[in-house]
Amino acid sequence: MATSTPMPSMSALNTGNDKPLQGNMLWFVAILLSCANFIAVLDMTIANVSVSSIAGNLGVTTSQGTWVITSYAVAEAITVPLTGWLAARFGAVRVFCTAMACFGICSAMCGFANSLAFLVVARVCQGLSGGPMMPLTQTLLLRIFPREKAMAANGLWAMTTLTAPVIGPILGGYICDNFHWSWIFFINVPIALVCSWLAWKLLKRFERGLVRSPIDVIGLVLMIVWIGAFQIMLDEGKDLDWFSSNYIVALAIIAAVGFVAFMIWELGEKHPVVNLSVFRHRGYSVCVFTISLAFGGYFAANVITPLWLQNFMNYTPTWSGETTAWSGVSAFLVAPLAAYWARKTDPRRLIFCGLLWLGLVTFARCFLNTDASYWWVALPILLMGFGSPFFFVPLIGLALLNVNEDETASAAGLMTFLRTLSGAFATSLVNTSWEDKINYNHAELAGLVDRGGEYLRQLTDSGLSTETARGMINNVVTNQSAMLATNQVMMIVSVCLILSAFSIWLAPREGRKTQSVEK
Repeated sequence: MATSTPMPSMSALNTGNDKPLQGNMLWFVAILLSCANFIAVLDMTIANVSVSSIAGNLGVTTSQGTWVITSYAVAEAITVPLTGWLAARFGAVRVFCTAMACFGICSAMCGFANSLAFLVVARVCQGLSGGPMMPLTQTLLLRIFPREKAMAANGLWAMTTLTAPVIGPILGGYICDNFHWSWIFFINVPIALVCSWLAWKLLKRFERGLVRSPIDVIGLVLMIVWIGAFQIMLDEGKDLDWFSSNYIVALAIIAAVGFVAFMIWELGEKHPVVNLSVFRHRGYSVCVFTISLAFGGYFAANVITPLWLQNFMNYTPTWSGETTAWSGVSAFLVAPLAAYWARKTDPRRLIFCGLLWLGLVTFARCFLNTDASYWWVALPILLMGFGSPFFFVPLIGLALLNVNEDETASAAGLMTFLRTLSGAFATSLVNTSWEDKINYNHAELAGLVDRGGEYLRQLTDSGLSTETARGMINNVVTNQSAMLATNQVMMIVSVCLILSAFSIWLAPREGRKTQSVEK
């Protein structure tokens, strides 16, 4: 097997123009990179509310239309952990600019699609392009910012990461209601193409030495197999009643066997396609565990809320979107403050306080009832937004400061992958659990409500037919069952968030390189 060969860095070719970015130019490039991260994260959620419009326009069922979401998620999940290898082999700046330009072109292809097959292929290409963009924006921000301003860079990145998933469904719904669905993709095109060109002009002198390591073909194939099978299983499991379906069972077996084979191969491979050695840093491993557990809980709460509001509280999609958007508003406002404090104090304290705050606010959401007014619903969501940057901003920074500088791209890619995977897993788990709890609660309440039939007699005496009266009683029972199920899920989310808050104390203090888990 060939050995790795370091290639000359591009900075060596630009010795006359290697001054670091400063002042307004530094922040301009930071905003440029944040815009790239924003559109990549936005496209993970903007299509969710547009499936019905897309399916109707293309003449397919809504179930078939969900492949617009699944195809993007699978493709993105495959390329995110490859970020470190791509950056080492081709250069972080080159990979980022190429991925962003391709993202714009693929977005245009999605907008021009006139069939589901064409749209799915375009979404796959878009996901393959978007995957490396998120972790590489982190890598390049840390590369251009001085170390003492690393938390400020992470704060800017975190604002886009936290607000984009909230804005996505609102923007997607507004576009589909007032324009053609294709515009949810067309809006990416000018941003991606302009930003990719400007980023190349401004950042190419920051390119570093390349490592021409051999391509780990077996590792790459195994990774595609297990990630693809697992992601499809998560996306399709709910609709196919999970393991009662042979298709889901087959996917689970393929994912499990593929994962074990992938781990064995990568740990023994001299030039692995995914650098798993970053987990030897205890601080990084603890931070990844904390962010995966916390993001899963945070994402679960955000997923269940609009479902409950729209299906059982008579909120319109736009109204429920505006309600959940309050967390993005408050997070955007306090993210700079979180970045500032992260430089002044032990980041573990901020992470602990932020996650504990989220856990306690979520716990308060366990006691809502069906008579809750708009602000009884919206206020806890607003308060959660105040806590999210205080765990997200310093946690990202602390994780990346616990790995070697040349491992940043790999570490960022793996962390983004596991965070995204935990969100996907939480979404599938919470949807299934919520529906199961609704059915269970309905069965319990049905045996307790109106045992003597007084309420039924009152309704029929008022002139309603027996069937109509029973339907009204059943609606009340169903709404109460959903309310109880929502509160029960929020209780579980609260426990997860509080546990993740305490787990961060297993990480070392910032700036202290930890001993490897394995020598």
